[in-house]
Amino acid sequence: MKIIESKILPIPRKDIDTDLIIPADFLTTTTKEGLGQHVFDRLRKMEPDFPMNLPEYQDAQILVAGDNFGCGSSREHAPWALADWGIQVIIAPSFANIFHTNALNNGILCITLPEQVVDQIFQTAEVKVDLPNQTVTFANQTHNFEINPYKKTCLIENLSDMDYLLKHLPQIQEFEQQHQKNLFFHLQNL
Repeated sequence: MKIIESKILPIPRKDIDTDLIIPADFLTTTTKEGLGQHVFDRLRKMEPDFPMNLPEYQDAQILVAGDNFGCGSSREHAPWALADWGIQVIIAPSFANIFHTNALNNGILCITLPEQVVDQIFQTAEVKVDLPNQTVTFANQTHNFEINPYKKTCLIENLSDMDYLLKHLPQIQEFEQQHQKNLFFHLQNL
């Protein structure tokens, strides 16, 4: 992921918990595929005009929500389901910490912006997210966002934590060899 330009999926609610994102009924799988069809299942059934039910939002890759997105249990199925539906970016005033971590680990960029900016995004149809430059652009406005540099690299290069480590395997092995030499030298001089 580098630059995403997409219509938004607006869900202007606060405190969207992981059970609302993916109900416990669908947690019987250990694979990521197929969960997208169940994302926000209860809301989609109870509210015919819920955005995910409407054709104009079917290809949205950027979800915009209210404060405290992803609160509740730590279920990793929540970001799995969102990613399987096609969500690559979530913009909200705040996120539950465990959800934020799980989302980043599953390739979803979580962007925290001030509530008044998020409210303005709800009034627009399309947003551009530029991860390398850490900007969100909409309606002739550009806002910067923060992200951990390590996670930024992983998202840009589509790397899991393990992929990142394997990419640096030669440096890790070199360090290990040097460490062994230093340890051996130190033990000989005792």
